[in-house]
Amino acid sequence: SDLPEKKMVFKGLEANKEDMNKLMLTPRIRYPLPGGSALITFEKAEVAQRIIEVKEHMVELSCWEELEDLDQCRMRVQAAPVEILLPSALEIRLTQSSRNILVSDLPSLDITEEALLDKLELFFSKKKNGGSEVESREFLDNSGQVVLTFTQDGVAEPLIEKGHIQVPIVGGKYKVKISPYMNGEITNLQLQPSRCPRTVLLSGIPDVLAEESMKDTLEIHFQKASRGGGEVDTLAYVPAGRTGVAVLVED
Repeated sequence: SDLPEKKMVFKGLEANKEDMNKLMLTPRIRYPLPGGSALITFEKAEVAQRIIEVKEHMVELSCWEELEDLDQCRMRVQAAPVEILLPSALEIRLTQSSRNILVSDLPSLDITEEALLDKLELFFSKKKNGGSEVESREFLDNSGQVVLTFTQDGVAEPLIEKGHIQVPIVGGKYKVKISPYMNGEITNLQLQPSRCPRTVLLSGIPDVLAEESMKDTLEIHFQKASRGGGEVDTLAYVPAGRTGVAVLVED
């Protein structure tokens, strides 16, 4: 009761001590797609399983209805599961770099990222500021942080010890945070086969329709419940003679 009142805001996540050293992995698998194939993702996994079990599907080409030859009005496509390798165990050894620093708490200014990088390089390349010649600089994706790499070893530690430093940028001085940059080396990686539950690979698609027309035709066919299909979430199609890469993310 003798202590003064003080408003506090607690930021961060509450976690058990035994969970502190666990690493969460978010898979982003690049899956090559040959020409004449498509990936179709259904809203429900049971629909994808039904399509795979049938294996071969006869798809009607509605825009060719005026032709008398019924064989030309249909195409056969094969359905197969999408099987990938996912990490089941991963061990990484982290070491602190002697030539890199991580610069954060950067100000929001009305200048381009390239101009901001120039200002940081100019400041940290001077010995009077504790720096040295800068070999490279880059923004980390979606983090608002910059990694600076010096040409000489041993430059990073004294800057990191300061913790914060005032940097002049566009007529003002801003306090930025200096943190160590960690290098990670994978020491153990174990993979296990996995099957995408809602996605099906369609192959053997002939080059008989324009790209958008073919996508519409496939989606219309495989969303009909009378043919074992269901609601389609997404569909990606690569025409014959071309190749593509699909990025698969965690469901």
